[in-house]
Amino acid sequence: MIKIYTKVGDQGLTKQVTGKMVPKYNLQIAALGDVDELQSYLGVVIANLSKNCLELRNELQDVQRKLYQLQADIVVKHHQEITPETVKQLEQRIDELTPKIPTIPEFILPGGKVTGANLQYARTIARRAERALVKLSLEEQKLSDSVLKYINRLSDYLFTLGRYANVLDNYTEIKSKTREANRING
Repeated sequence: MIKIYTKVGDQGLTKQVTGKMVPKYNLQIAALGDVDELQSYLGVVIANLSKNCLELRNELQDVQRKLYQLQADIVVKHHQEITPETVKQLEQRIDELTPKIPTIPEFILPGGKVTGANLQYARTIARRAERALVKLSLEEQKLSDSVLKYINRLSDYLFTLGRYANVLDNYTEIKSKTREANRING
């Protein structure tokens, strides 16, 4: 039987793919952790899809798979699964969804029904992962343009998908300005 605990990290260090021991706060480890959190939270999103949003299951699982590939691109030299084509596919999906959602003349409150709200929260995790990957790329380990573009587009995709889920669930988004502010400024 393989044990899940290795006891290697008991002193605050972890082993990179290369075998090098680094502190658990290492920039690469932190960035991988943020991507892992996003991937795991997408599992929560999938587990809580409303019945009107079940059609999103496969594409969200595909995103989870892409995040594994992205992690491999970060830790394995010369590994390049996330490509300009991967980014283009995400952009195409955003472009497909955009005509299906209402235009927004101002900011909206993140939320909605459970699927839309979960996707908006996933978007914020994607933004955090993006910040960690940019920091890693600028300060310690140059990442490919495709990796950085993909994580950036992923948050745009999750925003759009969250809004689309709210359409599927017949939820009207709430503008960020209060009704009082709208009356005064309107």
